[in-house]
Amino acid sequence: MPKSKTRQCAALPVRFIGSMPRVLLVTSRQTRRWIIPKGWLKKKLSPGAMAAREAFEEAGVKGRITPAPIGAYRYLKLLDDGAAVRCHVAVFLLEVTEILSEWPEMDQRERRWLSPADAAEMISDGGLAPLLRGLEDGMPAQGEPNRD
Repeated sequence: MPKSKTRQCAALPVRFIGSMPRVLLVTSRQTRRWIIPKGWLKKKLSPGAMAAREAFEEAGVKGRITPAPIGAYRYLKLLDDGAAVRCHVAVFLLEVTEILSEWPEMDQRERRWLSPADAAEMISDGGLAPLLRGLEDGMPAQGEPNRD
């Protein structure tokens, strides 16, 4: 039985090669699924600032974060103790200005730059796919929540 719903924030790192957007995915530490950098909200940081911090720690990128989320999705997270928790994730666009060669979780994750369409096919959080596909059209689309 899932625990109560909790909130997370995520960064969707994007850079442009010419006019073509590329998004950065990272692997999760334990299951090695492809995801975007995300983490639990903390009282001392705004959701956008927390999303930018997660992008630095998990993916080794820095940049300009949007002040408001571009969308959201839901997923069911399995915790270390075996419990499940429903998570609502607010997604912030991060325009990448710096790609680091060393970062805190570099030994725990892989990172890969992809077209939004390819990223939408690879990600494990299906509710994020509409946001990724929207980048192909030049505008972020509202994410659709997963049904859990």
